[in-house]
Amino acid sequence: MPLDPRRSPSDLGAEQQAEPVPGEAPARTGNAVSIAGGVAVLRAALRNVPGGPGVYRMLDRRGDALYVGKARNLKSRIQNYTHPAGLSNRLRRMVAETATLEIVVTGTEAEALLLECNLIKRLMPRYNVLLRDDKSFPFIHLTAGHDFPQLTKYRGARDKVGAYFGPFASAGAVNRTLITLQKAFLLRSCSDSVFSNRTRPCLLYQIKRCSAPCVGRIEPEPYAALLDQAKGFLAGRSGDVQQRLAGEMERASAALDFEAAALIRDRIRALSLVQGHQDIHVGGIVDADIIAAYQAGGQTCVQVFFFRGGQNWGNRAYFPRHDRHLAVEEVLTAFVGQFYDNKPKPPMVLLSHPLIEQELVEEALSLGGGRVQLAVPQRGDKKRLVDRVVLTAREALGRRLAESASQRQLLDGVAKAFGLEGPLNRIEVYDNSHIQGSNPVGAMIVAGPDGLMKNAYRKFNIRSLAGNHALSALQGGEGGDPLRSNGEGEVGLSASAPASPTSPRPSPPQGAEREMAAGGDDYAMMREVFRRRFYRALKEDPERERGMWPDLVLIDGGQGQLTQA
Repeated sequence: MPLDPRRSPSDLGAEQQAEPVPGEAPARTGNAVSIAGGVAVLRAALRNVPGGPGVYRMLDRRGDALYVGKARNLKSRIQNYTHPAGLSNRLRRMVAETATLEIVVTGTEAEALLLECNLIKRLMPRYNVLLRDDKSFPFIHLTAGHDFPQLTKYRGARDKVGAYFGPFASAGAVNRTLITLQKAFLLRSCSDSVFSNRTRPCLLYQIKRCSAPCVGRIEPEPYAALLDQAKGFLAGRSGDVQQRLAGEMERASAALDFEAAALIRDRIRALSLVQGHQDIHVGGIVDADIIAAYQAGGQTCVQVFFFRGGQNWGNRAYFPRHDRHLAVEEVLTAFVGQFYDNKPKPPMVLLSHPLIEQELVEEALSLGGGRVQLAVPQRGDKKRLVDRVVLTAREALGRRLAESASQRQLLDGVAKAFGLEGPLNRIEVYDNSHIQGSNPVGAMIVAGPDGLMKNAYRKFNIRSLAGNHALSALQGGEGGDPLRSNGEGEVGLSASAPASPTSPRPSPPQGAEREMAAGGDDYAMMREVFRRRFYRALKEDPERERGMWPDLVLIDGGQGQLTQA
């Protein structure tokens, strides 16, 4: 079986490199020249590679990252790649495409691992396991520096003063928890500016989800007691909080204050409701993440469940992109490193499979913070919990594979309807719009084998419809650079924005009448959208190797719009 140099002992000397596997066929003749060139690049770079820990990057002839890896001994690791007979087919292709090698030396192997994960997420090299969905998670934020702190949802860098509780798996999960906390503890959710300008209670007070501190319906001391109870509940002391509330309800009932007793009863019910919605709960787990992977059909689903304060705060499914022949342990190892690159780490992470170099990953995650323990349960409640998360991952992957098969059938049907050969992997759909000639906008949506690719959507603010000016610039003539950033991830034609339809209309400068009149010209708008879209494709992917070019373009319009394309 071919050897993977990343799995080889890092202290191997030059004389201990992998030898060709007996009986394995050598590389094909058509591949030999490129492999020899890549090996020559690596051997030349070896002269300046140190023997300590660090990170290496393999780049192709365009300077794009092919692979990012880390090593305890950089020289030994790179030398392993210079023996292609001992490499897998995937690594042979990678070496064949390598034109440049870059290295970064680190103090320890754990630091190299953290840097490797950071570079993989930033450079997205296609031979690495890639975590594509990397959205930040929402938190619950209890503000500070105010007599009546605010309870709110928060997403982003945790640089504001106050207490944070989370992460939650989704906005829906944090919103449900916020509603429960408002019912149970009556804490305000309005901003400081709204709070300071209120003259009467808002609707939340009327529906018993706020204590109305803005108009003096509660003093700072009782409000602080409610705040302490909310912190205790979020920290996992829900039993103590409920017992304390039950005592208050009994005392209010004994004092014949039945209205107050009923209010406390409703608060206890709200707490019981959120606990009843915990579909997965295991005693003994306070703050932990459960990460389980399931692999089938060359794809992997990784499920992450978040437990904080003994409560299940939701889960999220991930489908990392990787070579279909990679083992689930390798995929999970890469996932864990990238997942916690910019996220808070719990003291415990329960896994479905052991990681490659698990002790090293544990050491790297513990740098700069509290100790993180990685464990693969073998028996008991924790093992049953992980097995249930694996089952969730299997079901999610099954749905995805079924959706992918259905999507592929749809794409094949489209190809057949249009008489196209070969599979369709990228379809782009274009349309444009305007408001009576003003505010012209073009839009592009993209679909592929996995369905709609929302991260590839683009919006084009039509900056100018002076087509002759843009065409001259595209052909290298006078008139300036046709590309200018418009702040929306796309490039725009260099011109001023159209005037607002509600603002006074000053006399337009010479030549502007033609642009304003052309604002309702669908043909000119479509021509500009296509010119900008494919100019960028020509600039960034001239050899059509990065998947930026569509296999089919659909236009919402008629023969006129089609002619402009």
